[in-house]
Amino acid sequence: MNEFWREARLLATRKLHCQTVHLRTREIATASMMRFLAASVALIAVADALTLAPAHSVCRVSPTARRAEAIVAQFGRKPPPPPPPQPKKGLFSFGLSKATAVYAFSRPHTIRGTLLACFTGVARALIESPVYLALLPALMPRAALGVLALLLGNLFIVGINQIYDVKIDVINKPFLPIAAGRISPRAAWWLVACSGLTGLAIVKRFFNPLIFGLYAFGTTIGALYSVPPFQLKRFPLAAGLTIATCRGFLLNFGVYYATREALGLGFIWSAPVAFLARFMTVYAAVIAVTKDLGDVDGDREGGIDTLALRFGPMAVATGASAVLALNYVGAIATAALAAPGTFRRVFMAGGHALAACWLVAITRKLRAATAPGAQPSAAEIKAYYKQIWNLFYFEYAMYPFI
Repeated sequence: MNEFWREARLLATRKLHCQTVHLRTREIATASMMRFLAASVALIAVADALTLAPAHSVCRVSPTARRAEAIVAQFGRKPPPPPPPQPKKGLFSFGLSKATAVYAFSRPHTIRGTLLACFTGVARALIESPVYLALLPALMPRAALGVLALLLGNLFIVGINQIYDVKIDVINKPFLPIAAGRISPRAAWWLVACSGLTGLAIVKRFFNPLIFGLYAFGTTIGALYSVPPFQLKRFPLAAGLTIATCRGFLLNFGVYYATREALGLGFIWSAPVAFLARFMTVYAAVIAVTKDLGDVDGDREGGIDTLALRFGPMAVATGASAVLALNYVGAIATAALAAPGTFRRVFMAGGHALAACWLVAITRKLRAATAPGAQPSAAEIKAYYKQIWNLFYFEYAMYPFI
């Protein structure tokens, strides 16, 4: 009997020892794997940094290069000075540079327009149904998802445009991340694919089929604007209609009715929403034309037919201002002729009259800075286009209160 217990204790001791060895082995393997992953991440970061670094950042000069410099010096030519050493970037600086590159990749001025459309569309729906203001805190998570989906859709459209326009952007906009080498084409494709799929998944999961259909339609035609063989941007009329549809009708109509759907309210025809969708459709068409004013050289090189290339930036800027002026006249007439109570008549007419004066002022400034028969400078075109966007933002500032 004692012999039996001794054998049992021996077996138990061996089993415990085997388990201990197994656990220790697993811990060692896990630690090794973690070290391997950390080393891999570090190597990827270093490789990426070396890939994106300018050529002069490598300060080591080979013996062959030194001999070549000596030979050149014998013939009386002064060799170029060695490049100065570049400070190494820390992990935080490296991450910050990547984040700023992604931010620039998203084209911030288009993000501001998208965010304004979101906030003012929600505000408009709540102003029309103030009894639901108490539900606002409970709706914030869903509203945040809606804003995120719109920003992802915006990133998808402007990102895919930069991928296919990189050769043109090297001439027209060399500061953009892909053209400047701050984001590789592969990384840009990952950003575009992830943003497009994530945005669609969010809208599919949290919003009704109508909103999902509008979102899918908008991202699709936004992609066709840039993707060959369609590349709608090659045709001025198709390019204008694409941008006008996305940023004019779909964005404003979609945000307002997505808010109503979140509040549990049904579809109704809203005169202010219909006005804004019409007004911003025309305005977005003007932006589609004026965005090409400073891109004539690159568009000519890339074979992109634009109105600015056909008629010249000055003529197109003058025509764009005329169209916007008529748009403002139409807004003032809408306020004056609408049935009582449809709009806040004085505010709507006065605000658009002020915006029309602003438009006249920036157009006169552009013409005054340009010699007769000449084309405006790049700086003047940039200033004019910036003010066109500022007037776009001003319209959204007025929208909840008209």
